[in-house]
Amino acid sequence: MAMNRENAETLALEALAWIAGNDELLPVFLGATGADRDALRAGAGDPGFLGSVLDFLLMDDAWIVAFCDAAGLSYEAPLSARAALPGANLADWA
Repeated sequence: MAMNRENAETLALEALAWIAGNDELLPVFLGATGADRDALRAGAGDPGFLGSVLDFLLMDDAWIVAFCDAAGLSYEAPLSARAALPGANLADWA
């Protein structure tokens, strides 16, 4: 199912808030992105950064399940949202 950009950004912001509220996952995200808490706040308004939030979330099925269960979303929603944000059309080299 296709998602529009506004809904995708909203879902990514929910994911960012969920990550920020997770004491175990937040340090992993910060380490993986090189961001600090100030960068998180600044990035919340940047669609490209929000895409990277979803890229991070999509790296682990357990994170997807936990986020979607907490947010009441289908497990496909983060991937659908990612497709609607900048950078989603990058080639898959795997």
